[in-house]
Amino acid sequence: MAGRPTKCWPLIGFSLICLKMVASAKTVPEIPTIDQAYSKISNSITVEWATVPGATSYLLTAEDGDTVIETTVANSPGTVTGLKAATVYQITVRSISAAGRSQASPPKQAKTVLAAPILEVSSPSPDSILVQWEAVYMAIGFSVSVMRANGLGRMWKENTTNTSLTFGSLEAGTLYTIKAYAWNANGMPGDDSTCNQRTSPRAPANIEVSFDSGALKASVSWAPTEGAFNYTVMALSDSSERSCHTTLRTCTISSLRCGTEYLISVLASNDAGSSKSTSTEALKTVACAPGRVTIREDPPGHLSVAWSNVDLGDYYVAFVKSDDGLEVHCNTSFTQCNFLSECGFTYFISVFAYNKAGQSPLGDVFNYTTAPCCPTDMNPVLVSSDRVEIVWSPVRGAELYETKAVAGFTVVECNDTAPACTLSALECDTKYNITVHSFSEVRGSNTSCTSQFITTAPCSPEIKNVSKDAFSTINVHWQSTNNDAIYTVTAQGEKGLFRCSSRGESCAMVGLPCGSVFSVTAVAETQAGRSLPSYSVPLETVPCCPAGLTVTQVTQSVINVSWTVATGARTYVTVLESHAGQLKCLTHQNQCLLGCVSCGINYTVALKAISATGVTADCAYQSYSSSACCPLGVKLYRLGPNGIRIYWQASRGSVNYSTDLYGSKGIFTCTPSAGLSFCDVTEIPCGDVYTVMVSPVAETGLKLTFCPKKIYSVTCSGSTLGMVIYRGKRNAE
Repeated sequence: MAGRPTKCWPLIGFSLICLKMVASAKTVPEIPTIDQAYSKISNSITVEWATVPGATSYLLTAEDGDTVIETTVANSPGTVTGLKAATVYQITVRSISAAGRSQASPPKQAKTVLAAPILEVSSPSPDSILVQWEAVYMAIGFSVSVMRANGLGRMWKENTTNTSLTFGSLEAGTLYTIKAYAWNANGMPGDDSTCNQRTSPRAPANIEVSFDSGALKASVSWAPTEGAFNYTVMALSDSSERSCHTTLRTCTISSLRCGTEYLISVLASNDAGSSKSTSTEALKTVACAPGRVTIREDPPGHLSVAWSNVDLGDYYVAFVKSDDGLEVHCNTSFTQCNFLSECGFTYFISVFAYNKAGQSPLGDVFNYTTAPCCPTDMNPVLVSSDRVEIVWSPVRGAELYETKAVAGFTVVECNDTAPACTLSALECDTKYNITVHSFSEVRGSNTSCTSQFITTAPCSPEIKNVSKDAFSTINVHWQSTNNDAIYTVTAQGEKGLFRCSSRGESCAMVGLPCGSVFSVTAVAETQAGRSLPSYSVPLETVPCCPAGLTVTQVTQSVINVSWTVATGARTYVTVLESHAGQLKCLTHQNQCLLGCVSCGINYTVALKAISATGVTADCAYQSYSSSACCPLGVKLYRLGPNGIRIYWQASRGSVNYSTDLYGSKGIFTCTPSAGLSFCDVTEIPCGDVYTVMVSPVAETGLKLTFCPKKIYSVTCSGSTLGMVIYRGKRNAE
């Protein structure tokens, strides 16, 4: 491309000399005579004249009929400037001294030469220079010459009547000096114009292009061109244009577009203009990253990655990297790849297009999270009647676990971030279908997890009745709705633990110790587990019967019944019963006095042991016979000087008696023969007072001591036979 034309203007010199007028008393100087007047420069005329004595300066005047131009000079020759080119002027000269100035000299006619042409030069091609100018007044021809500015080499000179001229076969990128002038009809040359013009450079050769696919830039190099000041690299495509400028021999074009084919050209330029592109290099950039990437997982475990086709893409590579660092890829000329996937992973997916230029830029990186894995080791660690506690190992990708238990229309749910769940408020003895779904915020719930059937523990039985039969057997009755359950009843107390079991609704326990308090509970058990114990029911066994019972005759009508302390008994009831009636005594102690006992009668002795709550144990013992009645009508008769007969009225029944006489001189005892009601004591001293007691003798040989005693005085005077004086009665001791 040619540079902007250069205009060259002629340089016309002029000078002005000021004369200092010096006053003189002499006469004005003589009139000078012009020898010649001529023009060498289009705007001036040079005048020559003979020197005038006494003149200190000269006034030159040029007139063309319209204007008058004056110039003062010191001496000859002098030049009038500021004139018009190719114009006839009348030239006069006046001499000047201190006394004044002379008259004008005879005029001399002179014509200014032609004006220099105003040149406009350019280099339309690397080997040519075009010189143009406007027409010059009064000119009939022009002379133009061209040569290298450094003076080396030849000079080209052309004459023409036109106003333009082209010089060819020049050297490219070289500075030339152009000189031009016009001439008139007389062949008189006018002023000349001089310009410098550089030819434009040639287009660079040996262009090489290196493409950086990662940065999307191209580095272009070429062979240097003579006379080039700078270079412009152009990258043109159908839709974009990129360029770079440099003074060096390499340049990098940045921000190229992917998937675009560029034509690369290099232009050299200087002050004359730019070269024309003679050769181009084709550059195909890398393909753009594939778009419209879609990811599907169908079926689970298989990822399908698809994308759109891109320009300049020869083949594609899809990369899939899991969040554990494992990466796989697929190389294909199609627009789809299939990969195996695992649950609970996040996959980062990128697709690149490739051609000879390299790899496409990184497009969007897509992430796809597969459904979280399902728990596979679900383990019920606790199963009760209304609660199931389940644990499992944490699974990959799960942010939350949704546990659901379904039984018919009943649904119980539990959500937790921990790998454990406690399902509560369940129905006892019920089969639930339990499923643990893993959940992630990105993918939601994994609905493909398998379920497990778990039956809750049986319902707690309800004890309806606890009874005792005549054989001290404890019968426990309950109510329950469990299927195929074994029930265990437990009686627990201070004396130990007792159990009975049954598949029905009752069982019997034997061998519970007397006088004990128990807490009775029932538990149901199935393969699913054990129920909670039923509400406890208190059970109190009857008090124990005393280990021994003793009946002691205190008086003829009073007996003392004593016994050992019975376990569990708080109160005792003693009953003596005979055909004559019943005697009863209620006490908290372990003995009791019973009065109004008839002598000589067989009694049945019974003892009831009663607990604090009123539970009674009937304790039966052998019969008891009360002591024989004390004899009545005891009298003493004298038998000789030293003998006494004691007589009494025998009580009913066959009774043995024993007679005792207590005196100051000793104790005398006699035992009558069976069936007799008297007894003789011989060798008893007289003159003494005796206490006489006749007592029945029990079958055990024990002599009763509670019969009444009588006091008799036995004198030694009088008949040896006769009454013994009765002195009174003495209470039994």
